[in-house]
Order: sequence, then C-alpha cells, then structure tokens
Amino acid sequence: MYYRLSDRHLLRGWPKLPYAAVDAETGEAAFLDRDAFEAASFATGTIDFDLPLISDDVRGAAALLSEAGIIHELGPDEPTGIRPEQRYRLYEGRYVRSVHWSITGKCNYRCKHCYLSAPHAKLGELSLDECLAIVDDMERCGVFEVSLTGGEPLVRKDFLQIVDALLAKGIRISQIYSNGKLVTPELLDALEARGIRPEFNMSFDGVGWHDWMRGVEGAEAEVERAFKLCQDRGFPTGSEMAIHEGSKGTLRESIRRLGDWGCRSLKTNPVEPVGEWESNRLGRPIDQEEMYRVYLDCIQTYFEDDLPLPLLDLGGFFTVDRSRPEAYMAGIDRQCADPASQVCCGSARLHAYIGPDGTLLPCIPLGGNDEVAKRFPNVVELGLAKAMEDPVYRGAVDCRVRALLDANPECLECEYLSRCAGGCRAHAVSADPTSWTGKDPIACDFYRNGWYERVVEAAEKALEGYRARHGETELRK
Repeated sequence: MYYRLSDRHLLRGWPKLPYAAVDAETGEAAFLDRDAFEAASFATGTIDFDLPLISDDVRGAAALLSEAGIIHELGPDEPTGIRPEQRYRLYEGRYVRSVHWSITGKCNYRCKHCYLSAPHAKLGELSLDECLAIVDDMERCGVFEVSLTGGEPLVRKDFLQIVDALLAKGIRISQIYSNGKLVTPELLDALEARGIRPEFNMSFDGVGWHDWMRGVEGAEAEVERAFKLCQDRGFPTGSEMAIHEGSKGTLRESIRRLGDWGCRSLKTNPVEPVGEWESNRLGRPIDQEEMYRVYLDCIQTYFEDDLPLPLLDLGGFFTVDRSRPEAYMAGIDRQCADPASQVCCGSARLHAYIGPDGTLLPCIPLGGNDEVAKRFPNVVELGLAKAMEDPVYRGAVDCRVRALLDANPECLECEYLSRCAGGCRAHAVSADPTSWTGKDPIACDFYRNGWYERVVEAAEKALEGYRARHGETELRK
C-alpha cells in the first residue's frame, strides 16, 4: 500500500512543536506525534507501507492520517513524489496561528472612541521597507494567516504592495478591517485579480449615531454602500459596534440593517473611556449594568427577529451561531476541568498583534494603554522571532491561571472558577496596569452578581419562543 501527502498539506514544524501538517489553504496546523509524522513523511507515493520495516504503529498512524485527509492511498495512475514546498521545514520562533497587524496608525475619519488616537496619527506608520521586512519575518516564523487593520489600512497608498508581498510568501489575508469609505469597486477588482476575497470587517456604530461616532458627515451612508457593494460582489463581511449611552437603543435596528446588508457577524463592545474618548472628555460611555440590560433585551429581540445575523457576539456576554442557536455561550464559560493548568488567554497564545509602530502585543486592546504597551518588544528592532521570545511578551502569552490564583488566592474558593478561569487579561490590565495576573473585574461582576444565570434564563426563554413559532426542524437548519 502506497500513500501520498495531500496536495494542500505541507510538512512543517516549530522549535517546541516540531511535527505538524499544515493545510496551506486554511493555515490550520494539525500537530502530530512522532509515529504520525513519520507516516506523513513516508507518504510520497514511493514507499510501500506493507514492508516489514514499517512498524505497526506507523501503519496505524497512516490509516488515521488518511481518514483525516492529510494523506491518501495512491491511485493507480497518480504520479508519485510531492512538491518541493511540501517537504519538511522547521520555522524560527514560537508557533502563532495568525497575526492581526495594524499597518498604519493613520485614518481618514475622526472617530470619537479611537483608543489608538488614529485621527492624530499618534503611532504613525512604518515605511514600506519596514513592512516588507515584517512580512519576511512572518514567513520565516511560519505565519500562514494575517488580518489587516489600522487606523484605516486602506489609506496606505502602498496597500496593494503589502498585499502582494503577503501573498508571495504564501500568507493568507483573512480579513481587512475598514471604515468602508475606501472600499471601492476598483479595490475589489484588484483583490479579485489576485485570486482573493478576504472578509471586510466594517464598523457600524448604530443607526443614526454612526456619523457622530465617526466624526464625518455621511459615514453611515458610506458604510451602507460598502456593505452592499461587498454583498453584490461576493465578498464576505463582518462588523463591530461600539456602544455608548446614546446608541444603546439602536442595537436591534442596527442588527437588522446589518443582516439586510449581508453581514455575517457582529461583535459589540461598550466604548472604553480611553484614547480619543478620554481626550475629548466625553464622560462615562455607558454603565456596565446598563450595558448588560441592553444585552439581555437584545437576546430576546434577536430571536424574535428570526436570527438576522449568522453570528452574534454581545461583548463576550452572550455569543450565538445561527446554525446552532441552542449551543449559545453565556459569558466566557471555558468550562475547564482543571482551570489552574490553562493559559490565562488562549487567544493571545495562538494569535499575535503588531501595532502601527511595530510593537508586538498579546492583543489589540492593549495598544491603547501606553503604560502597558511600552513594556513590550518591537518587531522592527528585534525581528519577529526574537520579539516573540521577549520575556515580557512570552510571560504574558504563556501565563497560566495558576499564576493568577497564586496572586489572588480568594479565587480558589469561587464557584465560577471553572467557567471564567481568570477572565480577560486586557480587562484585568485595564483595571491595574501594573499586574498581568490581576482579577478581571468585569468577569467577577458577571458571575458573582448573577448575570450568568440571567443570560441563560433569557436565552432559554428566547429559544422556547423561537421553537414555538418555527418548530424544532427550523431550529436545526
């Protein structure tokens, strides 16, 4: 029996994760044990797996890899051998699943809530040569996917040169975050000519409030135009909404509008009183309890309106996928059997953020906290591989809940520990910039003040009403 590696898979490894098969089309890495990796390495179509020198363990691993679609049994007329780029390569640095990259700190809008202060280009932008060097670094470190943001990434006149550099290195562009103003037919033509249709994630800050928030007259009409253009051209879209006291009442209608425009996801968050919001002295954006009450109402109206968006994330308070609404998630809800052994932030461990000035951070919200951001390394100065090994960065992304429990022993007695596992590190650092192992006050409030139970009650009631109107069959579609 002869096996051959799937055409879309590459044999790859990282210093601490040396055996992997990477799907070049999605960037997903399947990490393998030694027997499975040996089987994948032998799958060139030239080695007979029935030979006595092939161990039973390797043969068993080959069967499992075949079931997973990583290798397949060689057909009678299929050529042997694999392409040179499929052969094993050991990358530099630690493994990251993807990079969220702010390629500029500049913007063509004057958003009142921008924590990067992009209206004033506070963090500027790197030169094209510096950006291309970062692309080279990503390739050497085995980064297979990026999302591009800003500021407004499309204000860069060399935007397509950065796109071309990423594609030339085999790095997939999953999303482009934009305010929509510069999303034009010509831009979509250029992306289609390159064989890609990334998702455009375009902020929408509430019906009737979007212009005010963006600081530009006509911004709401522009983003509607951009959504409809992407819908007509087959480009997927997503959105984020920053909610404040004024816009809280628009959430239901905003979700309906986005659904009509073909948007497939919405993530909401309350405005944070940092950056431009703080500079403009706009006061407290919205009380946390009031935000939760708005979200509880939204759970009910989302189901009443027949799930107008495929994916809805109400600021980590409630998350639902239209294809499986009964599998909604209330709060963080990690449901860890052994929370102490978990990393504090699984997302930060797998996804990195590079700021407009080249600062490497665990996540984008930390970019708005100068006191925190200045402690982290810069990829322009160190290179990506060395920056990822920087003690501050490594300590943050590898931090275990055990360290948080050592710093906050009272959390050991909390009945919700297995669900929150310490909460969000960005929220914790926002409350106390001196400590990465502080408590997340938002998670504490959510669980200890009964919001988790209220979310579950609201969701079950909304599901019951939906079933009564449409039946169980419709719910499963």
